[in-house]
Amino acid sequence: MDGANHSVVSEFVFLGLSDSWDIQLLLFLFSSVFYMASLMGNLLIVFSVASDSNLHSPMYFLLANLSFLDLGICSIAAPKMIYDLFRKHKTISFGGCVVQIFFIHAVGGTEMVLLIAMAFDRYVAICKPLHYLTIMSPRRCVLFLVASWIIGLIHSVTQLAFVVDLPFCGPNELDSFFCDLPGFIKLACIEPYTLGLMVTANSGFISVASFLILIISYIFILVTVQKKSLGGISKALSTLSAHVTVVVLFFGPLIFFYMCPFPISHMDKFLAIFDAVITPFLNPVIYTFRNKEMKAAMRRLCTQFVSYSKIS
Repeated sequence: MDGANHSVVSEFVFLGLSDSWDIQLLLFLFSSVFYMASLMGNLLIVFSVASDSNLHSPMYFLLANLSFLDLGICSIAAPKMIYDLFRKHKTISFGGCVVQIFFIHAVGGTEMVLLIAMAFDRYVAICKPLHYLTIMSPRRCVLFLVASWIIGLIHSVTQLAFVVDLPFCGPNELDSFFCDLPGFIKLACIEPYTLGLMVTANSGFISVASFLILIISYIFILVTVQKKSLGGISKALSTLSAHVTVVVLFFGPLIFFYMCPFPISHMDKFLAIFDAVITPFLNPVIYTFRNKEMKAAMRRLCTQFVSYSKIS
């Protein structure tokens, strides 16, 4: 029988982050600042790469697409969270909840694969510099991007296929500020163990496997460089440090969400805020902090924008 026909829940209620007015005000200011900084930082990277011919290379192409995905990640849950902070009744429709879950997993899964593509790009640049432009051709970069989106969409659709028709007969309260799949399943009028195990096996395994692939690839790059040149190891470490930092920031909360056997509500919420608004802000900062070409391109873009504004 179709479980959706027996659902009496048409909306879900978020319990939010805190009942304290002072804490909510602090969270509002904190989240708003980081959300706007995330939008501006990632948009600046996307427009800088698109407009500056000096950045039309595989590395910056992948970086611009990572920033585009970070724009999506910070815009899925953060705006509604900020809007809901001062609302007493924080609700989301059943369909809105499903859509939120879909985009969280689609964009998140796409970013996982794109980070692996970026690790491959660094391997080729560091270990096979003479063949870099041949291996990382524009066609291959586009294939990496298309494959990332396809895998991300398949991952998300697979998750939702098992849960979209679940029956919900109450309660309808989510102890969060956004719709997450584990919390969504717990509210269904069925035994959640099997589906919970499926979610852990899917999202948890993909997160851990992608993280291990990335860390192993970075270790392999360092070992390869060390064998070729002792002097090159410091340069390789400098190049990879930004990538490793972004990978840890991105995968750390995900692995905790899906692999921790004893969920802690307050810790889950803290990591969720971190993942929603801080990580998308830190990514552009980390990747551009020591990148002279990117900083120069951003300055040129800002100068052009200021000049255009004055003329207008």
